Amino acid sequence: MTHETDHHYIQETLAGNTQAFSVLVERYQDFVYTIALKMLKVREEAEEVAQDSFVKAYESLWTFRGDSKFSSWLYRIVYRKSLDRLRKHKKIRTLDLVEETTEAETQSIENALQTLEAMERSVIIQKGLEQLPEVEAAIVGFYYFEGLSVREISDITELTEDNIKIKLYRSRKKLFSYLKFYVLPKYTEENGRAT
Repeated sequence: MTHETDHHYIQETLAGNTQAFSVLVERYQDFVYTIALKMLKVREEAEEVAQDSFVKAYESLWTFRGDSKFSSWLYRIVYRKSLDRLRKHKKIRTLDLVEETTEAETQSIENALQTLEAMERSVIIQKGLEQLPEVEAAIVGFYYFEGLSVREISDITELTEDNIKIKLYRSRKKLFSYLKFYVLPKYTEENGRAT
C-alpha cells in the first residue's frame, strides 16, 4: 500500500494516469459503501450507488478545487447519489421513535454498553443505526465512525451546522431509546437489580 497523499493521485489522474484513480478507489471504497448501505439498507443498491459514486467522482475530478478534503468531496457525491436513489424509489423513512429517554437512563445505557464485548456492542449499535432514518444514519456515520467535524458534514450534506447538531442530538436520543430495551434489562440484571 502506498503512502502518497490523495492530492498526488488526483494530480496523476488528471495528468492522464487512469491507474492512479484506482488507488483512491481502494482507499475509500469501504466507507463509500458503508455510507450507501446505511442510507439505502439494501446491499445490492448500496453496491450500485458506491460504483456510480466513483464513476461520478472520476468524471468530475477536474472540478475538485481542494478547498475541502478529497474524502469529504467524495462523501458528498455518495450522499447525494444515495438520496437520489431513495427519492427515485420514494423510500425515505420518516418514522421517529417518540419515547423520551431520561438522562439517568442515558447514563445507564452508556454504562451498560461499556460492559458489553466489543463485537457484541458493534452488532447492537449497527442494529440501532438501522433503525434511524437514512439521512440521520449517514450523519451519525460521518461523525462517529469517520470522525468528520460538524463543518465537514455540513459541507457534504449541505445542511446547516446547527441542523447537523440537532440531527446528531436527536439521533443519539433515538439510538438510546432503541438500545435501552436491548441493553438496560441485561445491565440491571447483571448488577443484581430487578427490571
